[in-house]
Amino acid sequence: MDKKLFDSELKVMELIWAHEPISAKELSILAENEYSWNKNTTYTVIKKIEAKGYIKREDPGFVCTSLVSKDEVCKTEAKGLIDKLFGGSRKALFSALIEDEELTREEIEVLRSMIDKR
Repeated sequence: MDKKLFDSELKVMELIWAHEPISAKELSILAENEYSWNKNTTYTVIKKIEAKGYIKREDPGFVCTSLVSKDEVCKTEAKGLIDKLFGGSRKALFSALIEDEELTREEIEVLRSMIDKR
C-alpha cells in the first residue's frame, strides 16, 4: 500500500487485525474503551481506511476485514521511515538504533544471525 496510515487509522487497523471479522459497531465500542473515542470518530476513521483500500466493509452489519496484513503495513511504514529520516539507508538506521545502546553478547549474536540469514 502506498497510502500512508495516520495514527488514528493505524489504531483502528490494530483493532481490526486483533478481532476480525468485526462489525463497525463492535469496533466503535472497542475504540471507545481503548481510546475514549465517540462512535462518529470511529466511523469516520473506518471510512478513511476503507477508501485507502486497507479494509472492506460488508453487509449485513458493516463487517470489517483487513485487505492487508499487519506485516505488510509494518514493512511499508518502516521503509517510509528509512526513506524520510535516513535517506533510504538501512545501514544508517541500524547505526542510529545501536549507537547509544549497550547490547548484550546474546543480542549481538541474534542480530548477526539475522543479517547472516539475509
